[in-house]
Amino acid sequence: MNLNYKTLFRIFRKNYFFKLGKHLIILYVSDQKRSRDFYVNLFGIEPELDVNGMTIFHLGEFGLNLGIIPEDGIREILGNSVSDPASGNGIPRCELYLYVNNPDDYFDKALKLNALPVSIGQTRNCGEFVSYVSDQDGHILAFAKKI
Repeated sequence: MNLNYKTLFRIFRKNYFFKLGKHLIILYVSDQKRSRDFYVNLFGIEPELDVNGMTIFHLGEFGLNLGIIPEDGIREILGNSVSDPASGNGIPRCELYLYVNNPDDYFDKALKLNALPVSIGQTRNCGEFVSYVSDQDGHILAFAKKI
């Protein structure tokens, strides 16, 4: 079955969204497989949905679902009403701020998976220990621990 992205998104929302939880954060990526592999290895889980055009991870320990959609696919959905998402590739477009037990472990693991270091772990003004990396598309991942 060959589905366009609009149909695929409607099927996802109908069949998966409420089963996985209420919150879904979607990252637009240049290479779905590369990003899928990065997040599989970073979080140590397999996606709940992994089809051409959409990958969804249920990150239960973080209380959210993370979606990955190729830039060319979301372009089809959004049309010309907004700037082409690919024009912002590599520019930080979002930050996932995740509470973990050991931010340094996630930081090191992300670097081994070809993430770029942004800032090593340190105590921040907010009173949390946080380290920052950038994934291959420029999305910022913050690994935090309350002190």
